[in-house]
Amino acid sequence: MTNITANIKKFAEESPNKAAIITQNQILTYKEWINLLGQTANWFDTIPLTNKTVGFLLPNGIQFLQLFTAAAMAGWTAVPYDIKWKAEELNERIRISSPSIVVTVRENYDKVSSMHPSVLLWEDALMEIGGQIPVFHIDSESNKPFYMGFTSGTTGSPKAFIRSHNSWAASFKVNHYDFKMNEKEHVLIPGALIHSHFLYGAVSTLCTGGTVHLLEKFSAAKVLSCIEEQPISTLYTVPTMVSAILREKRIVEKPIKICSSGAKWDETSKLEISNIFPQLSMIEFYGASELSYVTFLADEDKAGSVGKPCHGVEIEIRGTDGRKLAPYEIGKIFVRSELIFDGYLSNETIHSIQDQDGWATVDDMGYVDEEGYLYISGREKNIILYGAINIFPEEIEKVIRLHPAVEEAAVIGMDDPYWGQIAVAIIKGNTDALSLKRLCKKHLASYKIPRKWIFTEEMPYTAGGKIARAQLKDSIERKVISH
Repeated sequence: MTNITANIKKFAEESPNKAAIITQNQILTYKEWINLLGQTANWFDTIPLTNKTVGFLLPNGIQFLQLFTAAAMAGWTAVPYDIKWKAEELNERIRISSPSIVVTVRENYDKVSSMHPSVLLWEDALMEIGGQIPVFHIDSESNKPFYMGFTSGTTGSPKAFIRSHNSWAASFKVNHYDFKMNEKEHVLIPGALIHSHFLYGAVSTLCTGGTVHLLEKFSAAKVLSCIEEQPISTLYTVPTMVSAILREKRIVEKPIKICSSGAKWDETSKLEISNIFPQLSMIEFYGASELSYVTFLADEDKAGSVGKPCHGVEIEIRGTDGRKLAPYEIGKIFVRSELIFDGYLSNETIHSIQDQDGWATVDDMGYVDEEGYLYISGREKNIILYGAINIFPEEIEKVIRLHPAVEEAAVIGMDDPYWGQIAVAIIKGNTDALSLKRLCKKHLASYKIPRKWIFTEEMPYTAGGKIARAQLKDSIERKVISH
């Protein structure tokens, strides 16, 4: 199997009445789902264009999954656009991705029609799709690109990345071997499908025979109610959502597996989550848009580690001279696997980040222990150069988040005429600088303790739910408030 959708037909034949997708208002069986995909794929086949790239701006829900999955089935590349993007942001991403057509709903047509010469209404497309036959012959031999996404763009202009079917097919094996997921899964997707973590969670479930439960919009209360009322076995989430779920202070006794992307769970958070879900299995993984899954940790007591390599993944830690380092030596993390994306798109050319031997890096720094467990020190671009000393902000953030009154913390480097850069902590929470300095003194060398403390009511976030460091730094540089 190369085309990721190849097995959906088999599932539909074996269990035609099994629920594929469940929303608040609708249930689609596998028979209905494969017929819908077949009709939509055949509709794509009727479009006489050589550039088989479709951009789309659609609300969260079944129609999003329908267009994305059917495009993959038909050998097209799907480019999801975020409804929350401002006109300037959307226009830039349409320019970068160069789709042959853009599909959107009526309410967004005026916003998009001036940005591209060929904009189709989803409402009109649905009428044409309904007239197609439901059977589609899937080309499962060629490994075509099927997904174009964008990096968050927090450090500059956004970049488009390309994935082919093989990379997600290899990721499905990680779900099976490492996360112990199979066709019996009922997976709750509580976030927007524009976020690749949630899109992958939904599509991988449908391509491996499970049932997807979709929430139109995230609500911590609805997540907990859905888990209690439906046979949910796995929850895909990001740290900000976990924080909201914890604030509900409800206890769910059912067994549940949580697959979280984003910041690593600290020990305090793990304890709090375990109190909410007494029968919890936690799956943490380290990865990147470019690399996909790299390592995972499942209910293991390895404080600070992001786990061992996933199925089919190799890692190496290298020094500045390219030499492979020994255990506990900090260096740049290199990865080799079939899960790595094709590359970045620039001037209609795909530029791979892999070297001639297949190794790639996103410039994260870390080390491995003698058992092969990986520890992340931080990202090279985030390093604060304090005098001649490298400071990893992630290490400081981890300590600050130990304080029970801290909701979120970010540490950035700011220019200093004497030291070159100093560490500045931005805190969301009901505490003070003195308490946090005392906490840091217990766990960190004195030079790692932030020199400035800034308190805020809101943090800026990327589309993936992570703190937007560059945006945060820019706003702080414009007005620094010392405490």
